[in-house]
Amino acid sequence: MTIDADPPAPGQRLEIRLPLRHNPVLQKIVDRVNADEELYALWTVMNVNAVTRLGMTDHGPVHFQIVSNMALKMLRLLMESGVEPSLALHFGMTKEDAETVVVLASLLHDLGMSIQRSDHELLSLFVAAPIIDRLLDGLYEPGPRAILRSETLHAIISHRSDGRPMTVEAGVVRVADALDMTKGRSRIGFEAGEVNIHSISAASIEQVEIQAGAEKPVHIQVRMSNSAGIYQIDELLKEKLRGSGLESYLEVEAAIEGETEKKLVHVFKL
Repeated sequence: MTIDADPPAPGQRLEIRLPLRHNPVLQKIVDRVNADEELYALWTVMNVNAVTRLGMTDHGPVHFQIVSNMALKMLRLLMESGVEPSLALHFGMTKEDAETVVVLASLLHDLGMSIQRSDHELLSLFVAAPIIDRLLDGLYEPGPRAILRSETLHAIISHRSDGRPMTVEAGVVRVADALDMTKGRSRIGFEAGEVNIHSISAASIEQVEIQAGAEKPVHIQVRMSNSAGIYQIDELLKEKLRGSGLESYLEVEAAIEGETEKKLVHVFKL
C-alpha cells in the first residue's frame, strides 16, 4: 500500500477516502466528516498556521487522508496476524469499533494546531471532544460512545513526541503520523533555501509503502534517493516507534534507489 495525495486546487474541497470494506458504521462517520463544514474550516486554519505562518509541512486534509489510510492499513494487518485491538481486549467491543477509533484519531489528532503549535496535542483534546460526539451521535449508545471518545482522545494525546500509547489503536496512529514523510510532503524547508540535515533528509524520501511482513505483521518500506534520508528514519520515525507498543510487530527497511550518489548505505533496518 502506497498513499500519494496531491493538495487540492484552490477552491477545491478534498474528501477523505478510505477502503471501508464491510464497516457501514465507519462509512457513515466518514460521510459525516466529509459533510462537516466546521471540521473542514478547522483543517484550513491549521494549514494556514502550519504552512503559511510557520513554514512547516502540510497539516491540512491531505495529511489526514494519508495518516488515516496508513493507520487503517497497519491496524488491519495487525488484526489479520492475530493482534487483538485494545477495544476488543479491554471492553469486548469489535474490530470495526477499533477501526473507528483509529480513523477518528487520525483525522482529528492535530486540531489544536488551529489555535497554536505549542502544546497542540493537548489543545487537540478540547477541540476534538465535541466533534467526536457529533460524528458518533446516533450511531452508538451513550456508554459505548463514551468509551470510543476516551480511546480516541487517548490516541490523539499519545501522538506527541513524549507520548506513551497504552492501546494498540493509539500506537498505530502515532506511527502512521510519522510516516507522512515523502519529499512532496516535506519539501518546504528545502525549497525555501534552508539547507540543513532536516530539509535535505526530508527531500530524500521518495516513497513509503506498508505491506504484510515476512517476520513481523507489518513491513514498512522506505525508498530514498539519498543517504541523508536515514536521518528521517533513525531520528524521527524511530522516536515515534519507540514506546508505541508496536515495536515487536513492525519492521522498517530503508533502501536507496538509483545511482545518483555514492551509496554509503544500501539497506538500513530498524
